[in-house]
Amino acid sequence: MSRIFYAIDNHLRRNVDAYRSIAYLPLRTINCTSRKHVENGDSHMVLGKRWKDTAETVIIGGGCVGVSIAYHLAKAGQKDVVLLEKSELTAGSTWHAAGLTTYYHPGINLKKVHYHSIKLYESLEAETGQAVGFHQPGSIRIASTPVRVDELKYQMARSHWHPTPQWLITPEKIKELFPLLNMDKVLMGLYNPGDGHIDPYSLTMALAAGARMYGAQIYNPAPVSGLTPTSDGKWDVQTPHGTIRANSIVNATGFWAREVGQLIGLEHPTIPVHHQYVVTATVPEVKALKTELPVIRDLEGSYYLRQERDGLLFGPYEREEKMVLQDSWVTDGVPPGFGKELFESDLDRIMDHVEMAMEMVPVLKNADIINIVSGPITYTPDLLPMVGPHQGARNYWTAIGFGYGVIHAGGIGKFLSDWIVTGEPPYDLIECDPNRYGKWTTVPYMCAKARESYGFNNVVGYPKEERFAGRPTHRTSGVYELLKGKASMGFHAGWEQPHWFYKPGDDAGYKPSFRRTNWFGPVGRECNLVMEKVGVIDLTPFGKFMVKGKDSQKLLDRLFANTMPKVGLTNISHMLTPTARVYAEVTITQLAPGEFLLITGSGSELHDLRWIEKEVEEGAYDVDISNVTEDIGVLGVAGPKARDVLQKLTQEDMSDAGFKFLHCKPLQLAGIDLRAIRISYTGELGWELYIPQKDMAAVYQAIMEAGQDEGIDNFGTYAMSSLRLEKGFRGWGAEMNCDTNPLEAGLDYFIKLNKPADFIGKAALQEIKAKGLKRKLSYITMDTDAVDPEGNETIWLNGKVVGNTTSGTYSYTTQQSLAFAYLPVELCSVGQKVEVEMLGRKYPAMVVQEPLVLTEPTRTRLQKKAKSKPYTPGMDGEPA
Repeated sequence: MSRIFYAIDNHLRRNVDAYRSIAYLPLRTINCTSRKHVENGDSHMVLGKRWKDTAETVIIGGGCVGVSIAYHLAKAGQKDVVLLEKSELTAGSTWHAAGLTTYYHPGINLKKVHYHSIKLYESLEAETGQAVGFHQPGSIRIASTPVRVDELKYQMARSHWHPTPQWLITPEKIKELFPLLNMDKVLMGLYNPGDGHIDPYSLTMALAAGARMYGAQIYNPAPVSGLTPTSDGKWDVQTPHGTIRANSIVNATGFWAREVGQLIGLEHPTIPVHHQYVVTATVPEVKALKTELPVIRDLEGSYYLRQERDGLLFGPYEREEKMVLQDSWVTDGVPPGFGKELFESDLDRIMDHVEMAMEMVPVLKNADIINIVSGPITYTPDLLPMVGPHQGARNYWTAIGFGYGVIHAGGIGKFLSDWIVTGEPPYDLIECDPNRYGKWTTVPYMCAKARESYGFNNVVGYPKEERFAGRPTHRTSGVYELLKGKASMGFHAGWEQPHWFYKPGDDAGYKPSFRRTNWFGPVGRECNLVMEKVGVIDLTPFGKFMVKGKDSQKLLDRLFANTMPKVGLTNISHMLTPTARVYAEVTITQLAPGEFLLITGSGSELHDLRWIEKEVEEGAYDVDISNVTEDIGVLGVAGPKARDVLQKLTQEDMSDAGFKFLHCKPLQLAGIDLRAIRISYTGELGWELYIPQKDMAAVYQAIMEAGQDEGIDNFGTYAMSSLRLEKGFRGWGAEMNCDTNPLEAGLDYFIKLNKPADFIGKAALQEIKAKGLKRKLSYITMDTDAVDPEGNETIWLNGKVVGNTTSGTYSYTTQQSLAFAYLPVELCSVGQKVEVEMLGRKYPAMVVQEPLVLTEPTRTRLQKKAKSKPYTPGMDGEPA
C-alpha cells in the first residue's frame, strides 16, 4: 500500500480536531451582548459602531458572496448598505473552501460571472490594500476518451464569441505545462490561462475592507431573528441589537438559507453536501519546479488537483451512491453555533478517486497527508445558484445555493448590485433565477436531485441533457399516464413533457450525443406528420395567468409593447426592461371585457409573474392576478387536417371564415367545455385547446379516435422546435432575452411605438431606433454532416469571430441545417457567407431570406390572392 493511505488514517482525526479548535463566538455570548446593549439603553452604539436604524439594503450573511454584494452596492453609490453576520465573516462554507477560480463554465451567461470575478480579484488588492493570495497558474481540463474530446470541442465552439481566454492544447503542451502527469491516457486538454486559486478568507476580508471603504456597515455577531414586511414594501429586520428598516433585503446565508427563508414562509430548495479535499505535505518533485503547476481537472476521474505551496491539494466528486447529504439540517435546522466546524472525513468514499489521481499524478503515491477537509457546501437541485428577486416576497432577494461560491462571488456581487440599483438585470441569467423552482420542489425531490447533481459535476455535458432523479414531480398533465410509455420525456419547470415518440423498431430511450442520435429519424417522421396530416402535442407546461379587474387593460398597456387584443382575439406581446431589452414574450387573449389570459413559456412562469406583480404593487393597480398554470391543461392540434378532426367533435364552425387565425372561442368538444385559440407554434394550421386538467385525458382520447382516418398521431417538442425554426419564429431565451432589444431581434411587428400608453422601455427603444442598430438577427443555412447547430455556436469570417448562433436545428422539410444568428449589420445581407464552428470544424453557412417555409396563414392568404387575380404572363416568375 502506498504511503498516502497510511498517512490519511494517521492525520485524519488530529486535523479535524485542529480545525474544530478554531474559535467562534457562541450564540449564548451573542445573547449576552444583546442584553447588555438593551440594559444600557444605548440605541446608537452596537459592537463598537454606530447602529443604523434604516438602510437601503440589508445583506444577511458574511460569506464571500454576501460581502461581495455589500462591496458592489456601496461602490455603486448606495449610501446605507448594511451587512449582518451571525458569527464571524467567512463562517459557513467560505472559510474551508478550496478557493478554485476559473474562467470556464459550460453555460453561456455564467461565463460572464466567472470573467468578472477573476478581473475583480486581479485588482482587488491594489484597490483595498488587502492581500488576497491570488494565484493564476492557469488550468487544464483533461480529456482521456474520444467522447471527452468531443465535449471539449463542443465547449470551444460555445466560447470563442466570449472574451474568456480558452483554447485546446495537445498532449505535448499539457506535458510541458504539467510535467508530473502520466500521459498514457491523455488525448487533449482545454486550457484557461488566468485560472487558478485564491485564499477565500483573504478574499472575503479584502471585499469587506472595500465595502467599508465605500461606506457599508458590517455588524457581527448580529444574527437575524425575524423579518417582517411593511405595507410599503420595506422590511423590518430584527436582531438582538435592534431592528433595521430596509428598502430591500438579500438572503446570502449559505447553508442557513432555508432557515432565513422560513422566517417569511419560503422553503428554499437548498441542501448541504459533504465535500472533501486532501492536502499533502511537501512533495519533492513539486518543490523542484520553477513555476507553479496549473490546476488540472481530470474529467473521467472526477476530481480537481492543484499545487498547494510545495505540496498538492486534490478534491473528488463522488458518485451518487457514495456522496453524503447533510439532510438532517433540512428537517432540523443547522446546529446552533455551527460555523467553523467540519464533518468527520470518510476515506472509503473517495478511495476510487484517490487511486485515479495517483495514476494520473504518480508523485501522489509517496505523498504524506497533512489535512483532509470535509465541510458543508450548499447545493440546489440543478447545481446552479439562486440569484435575484423572489416572486411572492416584495424586495426580497436571494444569493444562495452556491456550490462554487468563491468563483461566483465577484461576478454575482456585481450582477445583483446592478439589478438592485437600476431595477433590471445587467444581462440575462435566467438559469439562476430563484423563481425557476416552485411548490413542486419538495424535500424528497431536492435530496434526489442534489445527489444526482453532485455526481454530475464531471459527467459528459451533452446537448439536450436530461437528468432523471426525483422525477416525476406532482406536475404531470392529464395525459401523462397515457403518453409516458410512448415517449422520451423532457423536464420543464417540474413538468414531464414528450420530446419525441417511439414507434416499433425505433431505437428507444435517452441516448445523448454530440451528433445526430436515435431521435433524429423519429423527429423527422413527426415533422412530416404535422406538415402532411395532423398531430397532437401536450403543451400543458406553459405558464398561465388570469388578469382581470378595473385596471387590467391599463396595467397590460404599461407592461407590454404591443397593443392589447380586443375581446375574443389573441396576440403576441413583449415585456421590456427600462433600457428596452426583452424581459418576456407572452401570448395575450382578452376573454371578456377586462379579463385576460396570459400564456408564457414553462421556464418563465414565476419569472414573468414576479415582474407583473412588481408593476401592480408599484403602480397601485386595481387588478386581480391568479396563476392557473396547474389548473389548465393544454393540447395543441396542428396540421392540414386539424380542422377536419376537430370539426367532427364540435358544433362550432371551424372553417377559416368561422374561426379565424388568432381568434379565441369557448368550445364544447366531445361534450366537454374548453377554450380554443387558433394558433400553432409549428406555423401550421392549428388550435390550442385549454382544458380543465380533469377533462384533459377524455378530450385527448376523443381527438385521437376522431382522427384515425386522417392519420393522426402524437408529436413532441423536438419536432415543434424544428418546425418553428423553419417558419422563422423567434423563441424567448434564445433569439430574445435580457441581452437583446426587440429591434435587433426582428420583433418590429409586435412593437407599437405609436401606441398612446407609455409602456416600460418605450423611451429607451425610441432612442435605440434613432441611433440605429449595430447587429441584427439573421437567418442562416449550413452545409453539415452528422452534426446540427444547437445555438450559441461561434460564427467566423476570414479567421475572425463575427457573431453567434442563438438556436438551430435540422429542417426536415428543406433537408438542411439552419439557425438564427446575431451578426453585425453589415454582414446581414442575403447571400453573405460565413462559417459556423461545431465540434472543432468550421462549416460553410450563408445568410438566407427567412423563412424557409411559409406559415399556413401566409400560404392560405397567397393562394387566395392568386385565385382572385387573372393570370398574366410573368406573374409566376417565369419569362413572359
